[in-house]
Amino acid sequence: MRKVALIGLDCAAPLVLFERYRSEMPHLDTLLRSGAYGNLRSCDPPITVPAWASLFSGRDAGELGIYGFRNRRSFDYSGYQIASSGAVRQPCVWDVLGAEERRVILLGVPPSYPPRPVHGCLVSCFLTPSTARRTTWPPELAGEIEAVAPNYVFDVDGYRGGDPDALLARIAAKTQDHFRVAQHLLRTRPWDFFAMVEMGTDRLHHGYWRYIDPAHPRYRPGTRLEEKVIDYFRLLDGCLGELLDTIGGDAVVLLVSDHGAKPMHGGVCTNEWLLRNGYLKLLDRADAPGPLLAERIDWEGTTAWSDGGYYGRIFLNQRGREPHGRVAEADCGRVLDEIAAGLDAIETPGGVRIGAQAHRPADLFRATNGVAPDLIVYFGDLAWRSLGSVGVGAVTATENDTGADDANHDWNGVFVLRDPREAWGNTRLEGLRLLDVAATILERGEATAATALPGVPIGRRNEVPAAPESCGPVVEWSFTDF
Repeated sequence: MRKVALIGLDCAAPLVLFERYRSEMPHLDTLLRSGAYGNLRSCDPPITVPAWASLFSGRDAGELGIYGFRNRRSFDYSGYQIASSGAVRQPCVWDVLGAEERRVILLGVPPSYPPRPVHGCLVSCFLTPSTARRTTWPPELAGEIEAVAPNYVFDVDGYRGGDPDALLARIAAKTQDHFRVAQHLLRTRPWDFFAMVEMGTDRLHHGYWRYIDPAHPRYRPGTRLEEKVIDYFRLLDGCLGELLDTIGGDAVVLLVSDHGAKPMHGGVCTNEWLLRNGYLKLLDRADAPGPLLAERIDWEGTTAWSDGGYYGRIFLNQRGREPHGRVAEADCGRVLDEIAAGLDAIETPGGVRIGAQAHRPADLFRATNGVAPDLIVYFGDLAWRSLGSVGVGAVTATENDTGADDANHDWNGVFVLRDPREAWGNTRLEGLRLLDVAATILERGEATAATALPGVPIGRRNEVPAAPESCGPVVEWSFTDF
């Protein structure tokens, strides 16, 4: 049995770690030179919560029934619920390892609030509310974390806008505290598998991508803030170097991200388009920008509505499924095709077609659980996000409607693997998939049940197995005392 350590950097992009700032990060450079690395193709959709859950379970978003941070509660109009640890009903890497008495340390791995029992210890993730009563497993670990890092926070407050210098300082402080806690847990707990996910990289990319990527329409080279962004990556590299020293040279090390980043060119006001084209009907006039609330919708006159985010989620008001369903099941395919074609034809005010890749759940997922969108739409190959507001006065916008944002999610994250038994030496890998990481962890860690999760171990790809016939066993968890 071998130790495996996974260091997750949310939203870390190949452009940053493999190209622009590699020379500024000597510890990362050493890791790359001693291992194998490459672009890691994210899952569908490339969103933080389903992506990390997919990475550690080998299951796609449809199998998990998790399509974003928020998911429809049911087919009625009662709204959404935030994804929680209880939403992951499939076994993850630590469940398989724990069943073999392998000790695990989990730090900030989404979604891990509320904290659930594991064979080891766990500190919950960025989804943890400020009012949380329980944030760790075992519960008494919380006091220990507070002693090690008195100002420890689960996420960066106010990362959409505000004073840019103050935000950079908060991101840096959060990253330092997070790695300080990681060091403490590694030094004080027995472990066979360690995993942490750092959110600072995501918050920095969304706030400062215009200072990183020359392809950004508002790229700002040679500024004071650009140098401060580089300083953050130097700080991150120092934290990474210390952590790798603590992990030791005998362990297998993976450094991964859930998705990448790319310039945000603007947003498509999807509900505004649905409203203008007769698919959505409101009870009032949308004279000013505002969110689409369920109580504003004339459900008996509505065919479809959308939810905003880094991709578009289109829901049909289907007869026999939604309480006031309007679309007959036999007509759903035709209506979805109409909507997809209309969205694909949207142009910018300058007459440039944005383009929309529209998918049915069955096109992307091996199974569909929970309440999946009827249509999953990626605008401009993810360069444009979906805006859920109505009353905007236009079908496109140059800014995000939920706060300042410089970056959209990109398909390609990063993957680095260092195995002391392999003499790779700066080897560039191709064709890497996020859905294969769980199998890689179990295989490299020599788990007895190495084939318990779907996927093909990276570096052992001899054949591609058939998709699993089912989603596997359902794991029930109770959080009644949280």
